[in-house]
Amino acid sequence: MFATACGREQAAAPAPAAPAPLAHVGAARCADCHARETEAWRGSDHDRAMEVASAESLLGDFAGARFAQHGAVTTFFERDGRRFVNTEGPDGASADFEVAYGFGVDPLQQLLLPLPKGRFQALTVAWDARARAAGGQRWYSLYPDEVTPPGDVLHWTAPSQSWNGGCADCHSTNLRRGYDRVQASYATTWSDLDVACEACHGSGSRHVAWAEAGAGAGGPGLPVPQGEPARWLLAEGERIARREPPLSAHTQLEVCAPCHARRTLLREGGATGAPFLDTHRPALLEEGLYTADGQIQGEAYEYGSFVQSRMVAAGVTCSDCHEPHTLALRAEGNALCGQCHRPAAFDTPEHHHHLVGSTGADCVACHMPSRVYMGIDVRHDHSFRVPRPDLSVALGTPNACNDCHSQRAPRWAADRVRRWFPGGRSGTPHYAEALHAGRNGVPGAEAALVDLAGDAGQPGIARATALTLLAAPDLAAGSAAIRRGLGDADALVRLGALEAARGLEPSARLPGVLPLLSDPLLSVRSDAARVLADVPASLFRPAERSLLASALADYRAAQETTADRPEALVNLALLHTTQGDQGAARRAYQEALRSSPWFVPAWVNLADLERSQGREDAAEVALRKALAVAPQLAEPHFALGLLLIRTGRRDEAFAELSLAATLAPDNPRVVQGLALALEDRGEPRLARETLERALARRPGDRELLAAAAFLARDHGDRDAAQRHLRALLGAWPEDAAARELLTGLEQSAP
Repeated sequence: MFATACGREQAAAPAPAAPAPLAHVGAARCADCHARETEAWRGSDHDRAMEVASAESLLGDFAGARFAQHGAVTTFFERDGRRFVNTEGPDGASADFEVAYGFGVDPLQQLLLPLPKGRFQALTVAWDARARAAGGQRWYSLYPDEVTPPGDVLHWTAPSQSWNGGCADCHSTNLRRGYDRVQASYATTWSDLDVACEACHGSGSRHVAWAEAGAGAGGPGLPVPQGEPARWLLAEGERIARREPPLSAHTQLEVCAPCHARRTLLREGGATGAPFLDTHRPALLEEGLYTADGQIQGEAYEYGSFVQSRMVAAGVTCSDCHEPHTLALRAEGNALCGQCHRPAAFDTPEHHHHLVGSTGADCVACHMPSRVYMGIDVRHDHSFRVPRPDLSVALGTPNACNDCHSQRAPRWAADRVRRWFPGGRSGTPHYAEALHAGRNGVPGAEAALVDLAGDAGQPGIARATALTLLAAPDLAAGSAAIRRGLGDADALVRLGALEAARGLEPSARLPGVLPLLSDPLLSVRSDAARVLADVPASLFRPAERSLLASALADYRAAQETTADRPEALVNLALLHTTQGDQGAARRAYQEALRSSPWFVPAWVNLADLERSQGREDAAEVALRKALAVAPQLAEPHFALGLLLIRTGRRDEAFAELSLAATLAPDNPRVVQGLALALEDRGEPRLARETLERALARRPGDRELLAAAAFLARDHGDRDAAQRHLRALLGAWPEDAAARELLTGLEQSAP
């Protein structure tokens, strides 16, 4: 009871009831009210992303079909109405495995086979579901050129082919992988087996409760991924439509990105439509995944391309082109692009310079070049780029013109494009130039990367990548660029800056990274903790230490989310090492290697841990095991070479270092190691030639230039030393140590 102003007493108003926790209700419940959307979704690739094995769901030939590859034979057959595969199991012996699920339908279908401890694995012999006329209706290997015995990273029983830990969260709804680290087992659960309503619209329990209560219009909605309603207006005289009203938030992109990006999962169960970077960490424009100009190369999916595009900057969302329930395109052929790009301006020979109806007249042929993955899966680049054969000439990047005119040289294509579009983009600056320079140690790379990182008019993913390529973060320009990046409004740029900040001294890292320990996005916050984990505790105030502890807990939890993957266990091991718990680090490495003996970083890092504990014998065992599974990789050869030097076996060491340099001739650290070994063997001329060859490939590499200068000086070649130092200072004018050495040489000249 409480007293009112007039002295009366009355009952307190009841507190509003707390809303019931959100829960998934399943697609069948949604269908009761949303029959039209459900009917559109039925039969779509989302609906058929995963299905219980049956005569209707499995597309392949199970009438005793056989597939042989490199001596391994796989047979597909039916027994008692069930489908089976006889193939090489984890122990190398052939066995029968009942097919549990069909996985995907277009253009291929994989089979999920059960293994003990709750595992389901994707067989790497898949069914080509294309029409026979297109080469389909056959079993084929996803790795036709690879020999993949049991224990190999690509064998169907390996963690890399795990449904539970690799594919499931994007082919099912409300998935929890349920991994038990102690038992190395799964108890994976889901609400819908396929990609159903709540995968995109979020948990529906409150919405259903409101509907069942008959409370009328309004009520609790769902995070509908369309985001904001809009019209695309193509005004008179304009060539390209504009969105009205302008998009204020890319809600739909945040919904689609978790399954259409190359990314790492950080936590399960994030709210649908929540910021993508609060549940996942996306890959940047990494070499091998993307070419220097950002075109898709590895299997990178759509997000990393799309966020580079002018489309995303203009407010285009996924459903502007794709119907979200059927997944069909909104229109066929050039009519799709004609929704926003006036056909009279673009769908004409005056624009595309090809015969009407020819392949070259298709918008996507020029602006969405495709690459083939999984042997037959054609995927289009979603960066919607203007073809730049001039960049192909300068940098070796691919271009859409030569994708079709493969018999012609890029110079021919560049000349044609320049002639057709004299006022076009040929020759105009592109972030490809800075990223290519950074990847290849080109003189002036650092300045170009700094400029790109600071250019807010460029895509955030390109700016972030530029920061990760800074080779001299310790110098003033690089350090300043990192500090600016740490405070950037774009979270991708902050992630790139954090990666670069690892190259700074601990005391230099702290001021800029410290505020990011409380960043609202988990990807940024946990990365900040990782970057500051080795900073001495004495540099933190008490409140700051508390912030770090909280963010480190986030980082550890993020790794635990994917602790069935060796990468996450290596990350945990590195954190344990930083915090001085070598025993926990060793156990984490050993856990990773029990399931993934092919994961070379775990062997190499374990060897380094053993070395730090004075256990050179154990370190050598780890490195030789790494080489047994991956003799083609330079890193374990290099690490073994250094170990053999430390233990006095110089001839063996030289052989390992030579092989490492042969395998990785562009790795400055490896080349320097070989040069030092050659000098130690009394062969300074060969040592200098080794460095010169590497500099021919990476002429602006700071480490190689410094090593070449010191080696020349030490062997009395003052002119060569000065030449290398001037080249170094031309690319790195802030390098005080190089300037001091050059000044000393010049002043002591006879």
